[in-house]
Amino acid sequence: MPTPPEDTFDLAIVGAGINGAGIARDAAGRGLKVLLVEQDDIAGATSQWSTKLIHGGLRYLEHYEFRLVRESLAEREVLLHCAPHLVAPLAFVLPHEPHLRPAWMIRMGLFLYDTLGRRKTLPGSFGVDLGSGKWGAGLKPRFRKGFVYADARVDDARFVLHNVMAARELGADVRVRTRLSAAERDAGGGHWRITLTGASGAVSRVTARALVNASGPWVKQVRDLVSRSPARENVRHVKGSHIVVPRVHPEDHAYILQNADNRIVFVIPFEDRYSLIGTTDVPMDAGFETPQITGEEVAYLLALANTYLARPLTAADVVWTFAGVRPLYDDGASDPSSITRDYVFRVDTGAPGEARAPVLSIFG
Repeated sequence: MPTPPEDTFDLAIVGAGINGAGIARDAAGRGLKVLLVEQDDIAGATSQWSTKLIHGGLRYLEHYEFRLVRESLAEREVLLHCAPHLVAPLAFVLPHEPHLRPAWMIRMGLFLYDTLGRRKTLPGSFGVDLGSGKWGAGLKPRFRKGFVYADARVDDARFVLHNVMAARELGADVRVRTRLSAAERDAGGGHWRITLTGASGAVSRVTARALVNASGPWVKQVRDLVSRSPARENVRHVKGSHIVVPRVHPEDHAYILQNADNRIVFVIPFEDRYSLIGTTDVPMDAGFETPQITGEEVAYLLALANTYLARPLTAADVVWTFAGVRPLYDDGASDPSSITRDYVFRVDTGAPGEARAPVLSIFG
């Protein structure tokens, strides 16, 4: 029996998280023939275990990541406009703790946050008296002064699924439960010969003019799989864990809480009756495929929340937990919270001086 002809694509994308889904949608919309493969389910890893926010990264200003914040805030505006059914405005209250960050520093940071992204949709920041009105709801009476600014929340998994469905409507071939088993350039170097393995073990082969490695936590493994030499770039797997507790206050706003270790933790209204508290920053040397919250992380989140909340929370109040892994580019920072959250793109075209089929790997 003759071997069936291989499908040929302009672009083969590995990983159906938000990066892969967004690239597939954009490329298909430009008329390219696109293949998107995912070893598990759509948004099955990092992209469904986030803090459910679309934000510019207020705390990244302290690390002088001005370009990253500006680009993130600009993209926040785009998403508020084009996906209002999935991305919605959310007010955040930052109770002032003078011994952690002085008021002038917070005002300066919020001014930059208001102006860097050329804000159009959301209101500007302002100071509030937490002792009167709704902004101090659920807080201890000792917190008298605070600051309010705007960001946005998102249904993260649905957001990814929305992009994948749009890519498919534009002609993309989407294959879930399908693993990249091998990929090598053909004899002429102009195409990738790609081997895929389905959940049942069935093997299929396709060719593509270019390959995108958007596999998130697995980006280095995939990069090494398709390359003749290991990647020089490394990934830092940093776990972020969350707890869900009964609603800590009846208002619609969230809190951003400062901690003595210079980290911040969010308390966000979640699914009407609950509050989502997160996140942590814990390096993972192993086990990143199935991250789980630890007792120490639960205690950390509860302790910080109880520093601010009037009604103390205990482990018995935790109704659900989840954890995700940030696949961050290894920039050499020793503190997990200070590792860059920016993207790093690496293009490999094979041997120097040769026009060969490229692979783009997305770190971060």
